[in-house]
Amino acid sequence: MLFREIIGQERVKAQLRKSVQEGFIPHAQLFTGPEGVGKLQLAVAYAQYLACPNRTAEDACGVCPTCLQYQKLQHPDLHFAFPIVKTDAGDVCDDFFEAFRELLLDKGYFNLEDWYTALGVETKQGMIYEKESSEILRKLSLKAFGNGYKVMIIWQPEKMNTTCANKLLKLLEEPSEMTLFILVSEHPELLLPTIISRVQQIRIPALGEEDIIAGLKANGFGEEASDLAHIAAGSFLAARKLADESSTNKQYLNDFIALMRNAYTIGKIKDPQKKSESLQAIRKWSLDMADAKVGRERQKAFLQYAQRQVRENYVYNLQQPEMNYQTADERAFSKNFSPFINNGNVEQIMDELGKAEHQIGQNGNAKIIFFDLCLQFIVLLKR
Repeated sequence: MLFREIIGQERVKAQLRKSVQEGFIPHAQLFTGPEGVGKLQLAVAYAQYLACPNRTAEDACGVCPTCLQYQKLQHPDLHFAFPIVKTDAGDVCDDFFEAFRELLLDKGYFNLEDWYTALGVETKQGMIYEKESSEILRKLSLKAFGNGYKVMIIWQPEKMNTTCANKLLKLLEEPSEMTLFILVSEHPELLLPTIISRVQQIRIPALGEEDIIAGLKANGFGEEASDLAHIAAGSFLAARKLADESSTNKQYLNDFIALMRNAYTIGKIKDPQKKSESLQAIRKWSLDMADAKVGRERQKAFLQYAQRQVRENYVYNLQQPEMNYQTADERAFSKNFSPFINNGNVEQIMDELGKAEHQIGQNGNAKIIFFDLCLQFIVLLKR
């Protein structure tokens, strides 16, 4: 992986290149920062730059045999450790490395949820087990393939169990010659303090909006790139997921608009016949949302989306565009709707949406939950 292939992070890239050029390579480094900003990619590019015999002042050459192996994540001196879920397929990272390699090469930017999906498991309890520490020691005890560093990149080191973490600590205290550990973490506070004290921390910041826009356009996204970059709040991964989910989010927006319009309209109608028709519209919306084809995960996702839109409509009233994280379509609706989300009802509306999400997650009756939600909003939008 080359530095020039990584979105933004020019300051960090310069810092990493300088450390190689000046020969100052701390044997243990911790890359920390938010999700989706390129930490793992920078770790691989740094390792490749360090190994490339023909590197320039700006990047690895990209064409030598060493670079070609690194580009495929198949260099003998490059090793990875990452959370796994023990199965019949294996119990150490090497047993799952092909899936990890394919995900990194294909997606580039990904998170734990994406990794678990690639593994075909639903659990959130992946771990780097004790046995992995023995594998790490074994790999780093081997003679280097070339004349350079043996590199061990540990992704999500906070997922190490206590025994593995303690064994890693010993390796960090007594490192083999020409060995480089790069820990890539989003939650360094979960690491052992003794590990933190033995690594050089490198903070990888959130990406600028312009960098995300450029990255999105390079990936084929056009006019919506600016809105997505703003909403993503510094994470290219978040921006790309939003782009991939744009059609789904448009449906969520339509459902949100229908909910709010129906609830507001019925609160204003006095004619019994028209009120009855509006109630039927609310009932139909509730039944459509409760349809088994929609599924509980999608129902929860809609309620989470609705909570975000309520927050954004409340913020919209402040008339501070830089604080508003919405697409153009969402802002168009908020222009007229936002005054109805105010100090008198915002907390209760959020509570009702949160309660509905919880009830859906507890396998409650979706028809009753969504219909009750509509009835609550009829009252709350009057405030």
